[in-house]
Amino acid sequence: MRVVIIFRQDALVVPALELDSRETGASVDFLGIVRELEGDQRLKGLWYEAYEPMAQRLLERMFSEVNELYPAYNVYFVHRIGWVPVGEASLLIRVQTAHRGEAFGFLSEAITRMKRDVPIWKRA
Repeated sequence: MRVVIIFRQDALVVPALELDSRETGASVDFLGIVRELEGDQRLKGLWYEAYEPMAQRLLERMFSEVNELYPAYNVYFVHRIGWVPVGEASLLIRVQTAHRGEAFGFLSEAITRMKRDVPIWKRA
């Protein structure tokens, strides 16, 4: 499995689709977008912070573990750091697998673990 992990401050751009394997049957993109409402609070955006060296290591380990459950060919992960206004994406994850079930399973499991275990924080 090839993994690319990027933290950046500028707006996310969804890259053109590239396939490393002729066996890739599914490519699923997830964009996490900043919402205007967080509970009862109306937001203009969110600030994101990360302890990047640790986040990088934990994401690599986490993707490897999730790959045991849902085999993937490629994982492309980009998370914004700093101010992200309402309506813009803070997170992009692209997963490429042989079948759609593996792609959706990988993506769901990875997001759940990331939110629980990876040192990336948001504040209003």
